[in-house]
Amino acid sequence: MAYMMVRHKVRDFNAWKPGYDGHKPARDDAGLKEVYLLQNADDPREVIALFEAADLEKARAFAASEDLKQKMQEVGVIDRPDIYFLE
Repeated sequence: MAYMMVRHKVRDFNAWKPGYDGHKPARDDAGLKEVYLLQNADDPREVIALFEAADLEKARAFAASEDLKQKMQEVGVIDRPDIYFLE
């Protein structure tokens, strides 16, 4: 099984979450299934998401897409995301 993990900080988790939820159709189209969505216990603005990836190349394309970059900016991601592809 392949996975994609994303770590980034957000301005305000409660403001970020509805935008994240609304972007689910794009994640579905990329073959990504959310496994965990976590907040750092010491810094709740830091978010870590782990997804099962049906197709690692589709996951890579999604992660590099302008759509994702725009959505992250729109919903309040405040640092450069770390994105890992795992097997």
